[in-house]
Amino acid sequence: MHASLVVAHPSPASFSHALADAARGILQAHGYAIDWHDLYAEGFDPVQRTGESGNTASDDALVERHCAELARADLILIFHPNWWGQPPAILKGWIDRVFRLDTAYGYPVGTSWDGVPTGLLRARHALVFNTSNTPAEREAAVFGDPLQAIWARCVFGLCGVDSVIRRMYGPVAASDEAQRAGWRAEVEALVAQAALPA
Repeated sequence: MHASLVVAHPSPASFSHALADAARGILQAHGYAIDWHDLYAEGFDPVQRTGESGNTASDDALVERHCAELARADLILIFHPNWWGQPPAILKGWIDRVFRLDTAYGYPVGTSWDGVPTGLLRARHALVFNTSNTPAEREAAVFGDPLQAIWARCVFGLCGVDSVIRRMYGPVAASDEAQRAGWRAEVEALVAQAALPA
């Protein structure tokens, strides 16, 4: 079993990294092979070049590696902060370059480009864990939680992953160790449940 784990936060001391490390430990305990990517640490280039405009291949070996790992993943886990109701730019660029045609989605024979694509990902579950400094009540009331729509409908829903589990933790800046321990425990429990055989 393979898990693809992606963290997108510029600081290795971030709570996003702490949650990703906790999830990695659970997956290892369940015997998963883990494709671990810290996008900032590995210098992932989020800019899609003109040569990739067909969105089916890249001359960037790192992009090709990410695509192969995404396609084989049984579980996909993503950790990132909520910046302006969106993922950080590096993660948006990762989606643009890696969730590509014939890797994450395709079109049935006879379907034109304006038709409805079908999802190609084999993953049973996608888990997305966000950190934020906006209280959850304000996030929902004022902003409508755009990250839920991005991940559940626009990305994973379109690419064939029906089970999308997403949690937002925060405000992180105002949290204490007891709160963070509780959030880590919830992440560990959700990952352990998703890691069980189908």
